Amino acid sequence: QANRLFYLALPPSVFKPVTSMLKAACMSPTGWTRVIVEKPFGKDSASSADLSDHLKKLFSEEQLYRIDHYLGKEMVQNLISLRFGNMIFGPTWNRDSIASVTITFKEPFGTQGRGGYFDEFGIIRDVMQNHLLQILCLAAMEKPVTTSPDDIRDEKVKVLKAIPSLSLSSCVLGQYCGDPDSDHPDARLGYLEDPTVPEGSSCPTFAAAVLKINNERWDGVPFILKCGKALNERKAEVRIQYKDVPGDIFNGSTVRNELVIRVQPDESVYVKVMTKTPGMSFNLQETELDLTYKSRYKDARLPEAYERLILDCFVGSQMHFVRSDE
Repeated sequence: QANRLFYLALPPSVFKPVTSMLKAACMSPTGWTRVIVEKPFGKDSASSADLSDHLKKLFSEEQLYRIDHYLGKEMVQNLISLRFGNMIFGPTWNRDSIASVTITFKEPFGTQGRGGYFDEFGIIRDVMQNHLLQILCLAAMEKPVTTSPDDIRDEKVKVLKAIPSLSLSSCVLGQYCGDPDSDHPDARLGYLEDPTVPEGSSCPTFAAAVLKINNERWDGVPFILKCGKALNERKAEVRIQYKDVPGDIFNGSTVRNELVIRVQPDESVYVKVMTKTPGMSFNLQETELDLTYKSRYKDARLPEAYERLILDCFVGSQMHFVRSDE
């Protein structure tokens, strides 16, 4: 038995001819054949649908693995376990208790000479509509019937169908400029000063959008997606902010609880809670219940996202891959 796995880490312009030739000449006659498709999966809805239609004619859904490496990250995969494996979160994971959900991706560097590639897609296509939207689905979806790949992906699709189209009034776009006082030479260059970026480009390097989910669980709760390059730090996280405690008896000294799932760096889960200050006083202070992985699991090795996902391809698990209807 000979199995074959193909990884299309190629320019999108050649996806069609390459996959056609794979189908014609490279399929395994005795074992399985699987194809990993790397982003960007089309440039817009029409080109994405066109590529999906082309691939459907060549391969079955079980043979296609549309890879989004964020779905291979430890804390993104942990969202399902945290939500559905703990009674403490389930009863409050809804519009009655949660004020907002913010999903953030920040990089402290610019395009670093990759402006020509980046300018074709921008931060929305590069990060928001794939990485952040996948995290949103896992944070917002209903409990799947089982942990099988199709049951999980069915619930993610229901979330996507419940999100109305974005309006411009719900979005903020930006483009970074250089900081002449920075000690780092890369930070002194703005986006338009990258020689690989087309002159006068209006491509966004920062985007923020407020999404709504029109279903019983999330009606009225804003899901805020924020992503950008050349910002103040490297960070990816999910921040669930709870509502104010009703019937305040502490003269306004409480602040809202937050559950934070840090995807990178320093994977962690922590909850911001109010507690009495130690000692004789009865004042309140904010503190954290902190599960930082490198402290709690000192000897654990966290595999890279691509390690997990490529292994999933070998064993035939599509749980952490994007289905065509997503």
